[in-house]
Amino acid sequence: MTTYEIPRPTEGDVVDLILDDHRLFETLLRDLRDSTADREAARAALSAVLIAHGEAEEEKVYTQLRRKDAITEHEAEHGEEEHAEGNEALLALLECKGTDTQKFDDAVEELATALNHHIGEEEQTILNPARTDVSEDVRLKLGKEWAKRRSELLDEDCGDIENVRRIVKKAEREGLLDDDED
Repeated sequence: MTTYEIPRPTEGDVVDLILDDHRLFETLLRDLRDSTADREAARAALSAVLIAHGEAEEEKVYTQLRRKDAITEHEAEHGEEEHAEGNEALLALLECKGTDTQKFDDAVEELATALNHHIGEEEQTILNPARTDVSEDVRLKLGKEWAKRRSELLDEDCGDIENVRRIVKKAEREGLLDDDED
C-alpha cells in the first residue's frame, strides 16, 4: 500500500501553515477522484490530516484570534460548524466499504463540496484578518502551537474511524450539525 507523507512543520506563520494544509487537502481530494490512485491511502491520509488540522485550529488558533479581535465569535463558531460538517462528510467517506463504488465517488464529492466551501470562507473571513490584524510575532507563536498540537493529534491516530465517529457525535450533541440533513 502506498502511504502519503504528511508534512510535519514545527514552526512558521500560522496563516501559511494552514494554507499549506488546504493545498494538501486539494491534492488528496484529486487522488480520491483518480481511479488509478491508491485511494485507500489517500482516504487515510486525508482523514488524519483533516482531523488534526481542524481540531488544532479550534483549540489553538480560533480562540487566540478571537482574543486579538481579528475575528468575531460568530466567525469562529461558523468555522467550527463547517469543521463539523466536513467531519460528518469525512465519516460517510470512511464508512464506504470499497473505493471503487458509486457510493464512494458520491462521498468524495460530498466531502469536496464541504471542504471547498470551508476553505474559501476560512481564507477570506479568518485568515485574511489574521494576516492584517495580528502581528507577525503572534502569528509565529500561533504557528508553533498549532503545528505542535497538529503533530500530537497525528501521533494519536486522530483520523481513525472511531475517533471521527466520536468527534461527529460530539458536534451533534453541541448543536453544530443540522438535524435535518440525515
